[in-house]
Parts: sequence; C-alpha cells; structure tokens
Amino acid sequence: MNKTSDKIVLDELPFPAIVLDPDNTIILYNHLMKYILENEINIGMNVTDTFSVWEHNLHSELILANFDHKKDFVFIERSFLNTEDRLLLGVETSELSILKRENKKLKNLNRELDAIIDNSYDGIYITDRNGVTLKTNSAIERITNIPKEYYIGKNVNDLMKRGILKNSVTNKVLKYSRTVSVVQKNYSGNETLLTGSPVYDENGEIEKIVTNIRDLSNLNELEAELNKVNQLNDKYKKEIDRLKNKPDQLKGIITKSKQMKMIYDTTERIANIDATVLILGETGVGKDVLANYIFANSSRSKEGEFIKVNCGAIPPDLLESELFGYESGAFTGANRQGKPGMFELANKGILFLDEIGELTLSLQVKLLRVLQEGEIQRVGGVKPSKIDVRIIAATNNNLYKMVEKGEFRNDLYYRLNVIPIEIPPLRERREDIFPLIQLFLNKVNEKYQLSKELDYDLNQFFLSYDWYGNIRELSNLIERLAVTTRDDLINIDDLPSEYRQYNHTTVDSIGSLKEAVEMAEKKIITLAAGKYGNTYEIAQALGTSQPTIVRKLKKYEIDIKNK
Repeated sequence: MNKTSDKIVLDELPFPAIVLDPDNTIILYNHLMKYILENEINIGMNVTDTFSVWEHNLHSELILANFDHKKDFVFIERSFLNTEDRLLLGVETSELSILKRENKKLKNLNRELDAIIDNSYDGIYITDRNGVTLKTNSAIERITNIPKEYYIGKNVNDLMKRGILKNSVTNKVLKYSRTVSVVQKNYSGNETLLTGSPVYDENGEIEKIVTNIRDLSNLNELEAELNKVNQLNDKYKKEIDRLKNKPDQLKGIITKSKQMKMIYDTTERIANIDATVLILGETGVGKDVLANYIFANSSRSKEGEFIKVNCGAIPPDLLESELFGYESGAFTGANRQGKPGMFELANKGILFLDEIGELTLSLQVKLLRVLQEGEIQRVGGVKPSKIDVRIIAATNNNLYKMVEKGEFRNDLYYRLNVIPIEIPPLRERREDIFPLIQLFLNKVNEKYQLSKELDYDLNQFFLSYDWYGNIRELSNLIERLAVTTRDDLINIDDLPSEYRQYNHTTVDSIGSLKEAVEMAEKKIITLAAGKYGNTYEIAQALGTSQPTIVRKLKKYEIDIKNK
C-alpha cells in the first residue's frame, strides 16, 4: 500500500475521510478531516481517543460521532482497497444531536404513556380503523378474566362471534364518527360502561378507536350502600331536629331575641302572599338573608328563581338594561340577539332589589309601572310584555325622608311599603349575639378544619360591643381571629388594635372625662360614617360643620363606608 498515493486520493474527496485498521487505529485521513477537527487528529491514535463520542452499531454501516462536544458527524463505513482496513466517509451535521434528543424524548414519552395506560384502573382497549386490537392494559384482565395478550391482533367482530363481546362500541364509533357510550354485561357477567372515542389522522379520517371500559358492579354496590346511608341519615336528621326543637335557630338563622322571633313569624305568614315587602335596617343586619328566607318558604321557590340586584353597585346608565333587558341594536355594543333583564329571569320567582334608595327617578317610574301594571318593556323595545314577579326591596336609607326631599317618588314608596319589616341592629338585640358567635365559630372551624374557642372575657366583650357593622362585622371578626391566632383558645388580647382600644376604654378603666367624651364622639361619628355617604351629609346630621367632620374623621381614623 502506497500511503502517499492513497493520501492524494483521500484529499481529492469532497468529504471528511478517515482510514482505520481493524483495531480502530487511524492510518490515514484527508486534509478536510484535519481542518474540521482543527488539527486534533494524528496517525497512530485510536479513533475513540480522537472523538468524544463514537457509536458504532455492528449491524449498521453508519457510525455516529461527536468531536469535543461541539461537532456531530455521521460516517458511512466501506472496505478500503480490498484490505481489512476500513474507509469512513463522513458529513458534519448539527441536526444529528437534535434528532437523537427528540428520539430519546419520544422513547421516554412512549414509556410514560405505556405506564399510564397499563396502570389505569379502567380497562383501555385500542383498535385500528378495521377493528383489529392493537393494545390493551392489565385492568382488562381484572374486568373480563381474560389475559390481555389474548385480545392483541384479534378483530372485535371475531370477539363478538365468540361471545366475548355482546356489542362493539368500536363499530358504533366507526359508524357515527363520534364518541359513543354503551352499557353491557361482559364475558364474566359484570355490568360495564364502554366509551369509545375516535382518533383522527391528518386527513380527518378515523385512524384508531380508544375504548375505556369501566366495571360498574362495584359502583352499583357503592351507590346502593350510599342510598341506604343517605336514607338513614335523613331519618336521623329529622329525629334530631324533632328532639332539639330549637325555636331560636331556623336553618342557620338566629332568632333568639323577641324582635327576631316576631320578624320571622311574620315572614312565614306572608311568604305566600304576593305583596311587596320592604326590608329596612342598617348595613349588615341580614336583609338579604331574610329575603332569601321568604323565597325559600314560598311556593315561588318551586317555579322560579331568586334573583338579587344591588341597585347601588351598578352604574345608573347600565342598571336599566340590567333590570329590564334590551332588544337587538338598542345601543352600541348591544348583543345582536338582545338580552333578557333581571325581571324576566325572575319570572315566576322573586326579584330582590337591594339598596332600592339608589334608584334614579327615571328608573323609579319604570319600576312603578311594573308594580302597577305587571308588565315590563325592554330598552329599545316597542311592545310591553307581562311579567309575574314578586318584588322584595331593601335599604338602609330613610325612604320617608327621601320622599320629603324629593329624592324618592311618593307613589313608589307606598307601593313598596305594603309589608314593611325593619330588622333592628345587633346592639338592640344582644340576646342574638352569643348564638351568632357559636354559629359563626362552628362554620369557621368546619371551613378551615380548626378547633378554635373563645375565652370568657372575649365572649363578654362581644356581648358588650355595639357592632356598628352588625352581623357582618361580627362574622368577619370571628373569622379573622380564628385564622390569625396561634392558639386554639382565643382571648381578648388577640383582638385587633381598633377593638382593643375600645375594650381598654370601656372595660378596664373609667378614664378621664376627656377620654370619655372622645370615646362617645368617636362612636357617634363612626355610626354616622356608616350611614351617610359623604362628609356634608354627616355634618348636617350631627349639626356641625363639614371641616369639623373632616378633621374628626382624620383624628379617629374613620373611613366613610361608600354605598
């Protein structure tokens, strides 16, 4: 062998080339190979020492290699001049490593998919478009008592002929080109739910059908047991309710005080009388709870819905369309098909209009028409339609004074005030405070899986506090204490700072005359801030100037509760 002439031949090749002896020792290489490897190749070296990766499959003529973790090569192997030496012609390709990584990912995904399918509790049964079984999982053995290997390669039609299947969901999927579910007894006599779903190829043709097989025998047994337990549970509940016979608690509603008992007695009597109800009371006293109670105890609960609208939370220019709905094209941005309003949604039911005092005078006119005529007209509509809705309204404003000021229509007021119910604030029915504490604490413990309790002093504070936010404030404070305190027993020192200040002033010490005056001043301003919407109204109500109210609000860090 003339190495010089052979070297000349190799240098004329347009590809990187290496000649190896049977021991993988480099005999020759051309200048292109040397250039690409940056002179890091020498005759006499083993090729595996030159390349960081050298993968040679004995059953293939291809060799995959990597140099210095930077360059990837593919070599094809040929005999060299009828000797035992081998000529390797290569090409550098950056796509090789990408293909290898993708191939590895695909293999991993296939393994994961196989593991998921095989470990599914439900049976998985996959066929091709001709109904030939491609794959099943281990669960099918438990469901049918037939080894999963038995199904592989068999057509579902043949399985039906042998009695293993009664009906083929695969054939139904092929017929209807959609997901199909059937219930049938399998070969073992167990009831099963079969759901077959089509898998489409890139041309939109069904390529495979994947069938999920669920054994219903256990579910049926559990359902029967659950029904028995529920029936027994209902029986126990009725017996417990009969034995407890607590008139002070109606489905989570506290009626310990004489006032609340009278209110809910009246509510039960008028539940099925379709007269308008006006619920009055401060913010947080439970006006919406009472409205819901009226609905739940009325025959309308069986025919219609309870729809609540907060008239103060929706901008006036949107409230009309929300209440009465609108026709197609009534205004820019309107739905093409139009939209039903809250009155239509509440047909045969009850519409609860909270914060009724916030209605504009123009909307008051439309509401009056509903109450008088029993009909509504959509925004943009030309024809009125009859409606069967009972109205319950609520407000924390003094509507009578609003009528005197011209802010509320006199005729609408008397239409709404057919059955007035005023819920007293919590500070005027202190008998309800302790049952409410227990109710809210039980709810919080159950909600957050806690076991919180209140100590004696904290309970006494709750009973003496005036609760200007009423039930809502009490509920929020209990939840706040339950989730923020570390110990299970919550004591008076765990109160937030604004409540501790009240407790210190009223319980622990009498204090100076100045402190008592400031305490009283803060209490009355806090009450007014919760009732009125701005500093001018507060000043007018308290008989002082607006700058004084601004200064006092800042001093006592009181925020006005916007309605």
